[in-house]
Amino acid sequence: MHPVGWHALSDFLARPGAVEAADGDAGVAAHYGNPLAEQRALAAGDAIVDLSHRAVLTITGADRLTWIDSLTSQSVAGLAPGESSETLLLDPTGRLEYAVRLVDDGVTLWLLVERDEAPGLFAWLGKMRFMLRVELADRTEDFATIGTLGSPELPVASPNGVPLVWHDPWVSVVPGGHQYAQIADHPSAGWTYSEVLITRNDLTGVDLSLAGILALEALRIEAWRPRFATEVDEKSIPHELDWLRSAVHLSKGCYRGQETVAKVHNLGHPPRRLVMLHLDGSDAVLPKQGDEVVLGDTVVGLVTSVALHFELGPIALAVIKRSTDPSAELAVRAEGILVPAAQEIVVPPDAGAAANVPRLPRLGAVKR
Repeated sequence: MHPVGWHALSDFLARPGAVEAADGDAGVAAHYGNPLAEQRALAAGDAIVDLSHRAVLTITGADRLTWIDSLTSQSVAGLAPGESSETLLLDPTGRLEYAVRLVDDGVTLWLLVERDEAPGLFAWLGKMRFMLRVELADRTEDFATIGTLGSPELPVASPNGVPLVWHDPWVSVVPGGHQYAQIADHPSAGWTYSEVLITRNDLTGVDLSLAGILALEALRIEAWRPRFATEVDEKSIPHELDWLRSAVHLSKGCYRGQETVAKVHNLGHPPRRLVMLHLDGSDAVLPKQGDEVVLGDTVVGLVTSVALHFELGPIALAVIKRSTDPSAELAVRAEGILVPAAQEIVVPPDAGAAANVPRLPRLGAVKR
């Protein structure tokens, strides 16, 4: 029996030109020889991305939706068959522990997660079942995930009669959510991203144009779309990444971490904020995840994701201190070089404090 979330190397790594990705994306292709052309094809909906290294968990039983609803940040108790959602599992202080993509088929709730998240999430959920009518299973060895921004002809799995396709809600603000980004034309409008589940036996029969994970990452960064494996650290709260727009319902019932979510949104400010960086490519140095973002001699944050975009050039997402001047020209320390970085504001410094709290009179003041 393999560990939860385990899988073998993808068959697509045997395709011509395939170069394996590293770290959390090991096991699938970073690219197939031409990353920029792969980006163009993926953006046009003409290519697919092998995400078969991702984990697939399931929950069956009559209480599956109300159970997950009670534990996590999104309102999913009424999730209809075929409907997609995204939810976050927070710790008691509101920090991010897991991000889960959800689709229900009327019988089974399918949880799509990063490979490294799967063991911990599976174990934690197993401890929280109590007397509820729910059963957990790891289906990673049976089903593979394919990413796309189009509608390719794929052998979509539908074990209970409903095609298992997850449509990313990031494309717009979901009911009950809130967007901090102050921009009329949010770049997510072009993020028509979906994840399709197919049986692993059907992978060998897929003969479509392929794009590597680098292509997907470049388009994700362009859309300001946070990813758990890259943007999240041990201190992250959803507000810092503008994740309230797709994964949090601000008026649903109680769940772990809700007090922090409400307090920061209504009365406070997140201590850090997400920015997109447009990087100077004149030194031909592309920063990497974890490189320091600096303002003068002061470190103000860290790079979380980096890509060479086929139209925008070198770009990155970074999490920086909230107080950092939004008009300041930043730099990234990469390979001993300072790479100039112009910030594009995703989460503004004044994010939060959304409640219209009446000002209390001073003690002893006379009302007139």
